[in-house]
Amino acid sequence: MAKYVTISCLGPRPLVVDAHAPAQQAVEQMIQHWQRQLDQVLPDRPDMIILPEACDRPDQRTLSQDQKLAYYKVRGFQIRDFLAGVAKRHRCYVTYPAHIEAEDGTWRNAMQLIDREGQVMGAYHKNYLVPDEYDKNNIRYGKEAPIFECDFGRVAAAICFDLNFDGLREQYAKAKPDVIVFPSMYHGGIMQNYWAYSCRSYFAGAIAGLPCTVITPLGEVAAQSTNYYSFITTKINLDYAVIHIDENGAHFLKIKQKYGTNVKIHDPGYLGCVLLTSESQDVTAKEIIAEFGLELMDDYFRRSEASRCMPGRIER
Repeated sequence: MAKYVTISCLGPRPLVVDAHAPAQQAVEQMIQHWQRQLDQVLPDRPDMIILPEACDRPDQRTLSQDQKLAYYKVRGFQIRDFLAGVAKRHRCYVTYPAHIEAEDGTWRNAMQLIDREGQVMGAYHKNYLVPDEYDKNNIRYGKEAPIFECDFGRVAAAICFDLNFDGLREQYAKAKPDVIVFPSMYHGGIMQNYWAYSCRSYFAGAIAGLPCTVITPLGEVAAQSTNYYSFITTKINLDYAVIHIDENGAHFLKIKQKYGTNVKIHDPGYLGCVLLTSESQDVTAKEIIAEFGLELMDDYFRRSEASRCMPGRIER
């Protein structure tokens, strides 16, 4: 059955604060900044709001390392608590990507996920740091890649430089989350599209100062912010499947004849596969696949690979 989810991504440039302002004043300015940004998407009643990497770090051109650390010490959990209040009042999930100090005094480039009750349901720590993050900022490399079980589906996270490394992507390609959220300072270009396609997942990127994007499991742009507005809100349907055309294509007309507008079969061209989505309140994409004996694309690829490896089939 159709499973609609509304996602907002926010990507304003980092806030410039006065280097000589007291740290608490800078924190209050940051909260006001994010309230203004959130006010632009909250009227659309999003299910999830994604903020960019290190969302509450002031523009680095204005603060020294010592000033930044002093700001973080005063900040504590104030901004996270502010976002938790937003999440609870508006009944939505909110990401809080920020530099967080661990109990041992080391730091993490983290994304905490706040649920609809305003509670932190878990955190992802950036697995692949830019070397200076460790060398200059004492940030430790993350080692886990948790899947967050939200009420609308399964969510994974990657942060900025992570997008360049196959180790994390391959974990998600196996786990197949419904949505990969991407708080970042770096856009990633075609890597966004490739991650979405290879993981068969929606991909939602909140990039500071660059276009925010929502990418479909076929690697197509579903929504993108512009040079005029640094935010997007779009509705996606998570009752979907990626299916190869080979052998399955013979059933597509019969599916449309039976279900009409209750089923979408979208062909992006050139990939040889389609995105089948149930728009019905009575039948799921999985049930349609079973009814017509369709084969998911990954199962088709595995069958093709197994066929190649059967005795006597590979040239000598």
